[in-house]
Order: sequence, then C-alpha cells, then structure tokens
Amino acid sequence: MRLTSKGQVTIPQHIRQQLGLMPNTEVEFEIDGDAVRIRKAAEQPARHRGWTMVEHLRGRGNWRMTTDEIMRLTRGDD
Repeated sequence: MRLTSKGQVTIPQHIRQQLGLMPNTEVEFEIDGDAVRIRKAAEQPARHRGWTMVEHLRGRGNWRMTTDEIMRLTRGDD
C-alpha cells in the first residue's frame, strides 16, 4: 500500500467492514514503536451502522408516497 502525497492511505474494505468503520467515523492514531495503530475514536456518537446508512440515504429518494401508501405496500394490503 502506498501513501499519497497528502499523507492518505485507503483502509482495505474487509478491514473497514470488520471494524465497522463507516464514512465520517472518527478515528485515532497511536504510535507504537515503529508502527502506527488506527482505531475508532474513544467517544463515538451513540449511532449504529443502520442509523448511519439511513442518514446517508435520507432525501435521496424520488418516489413520492404517502405514509398510508407505504404502510399498505409494507403490509401487503390491497
């Protein structure tokens, strides 16, 4: 893996998934001898991955339905 001129590196997807590192997750760096550790910041907001995904998708839909129409669709009502 190569460091960019801006000091950036991409964390491999399987590592991000295993640690739950979503976009905008706060992280901390720690020097450990000649190595660097990265971990989630100690004080994360009380949000779950699902909530983060919902926030990301909020306002992107282009299908206009009323709440009653959505509930009928969800419940299978005709």
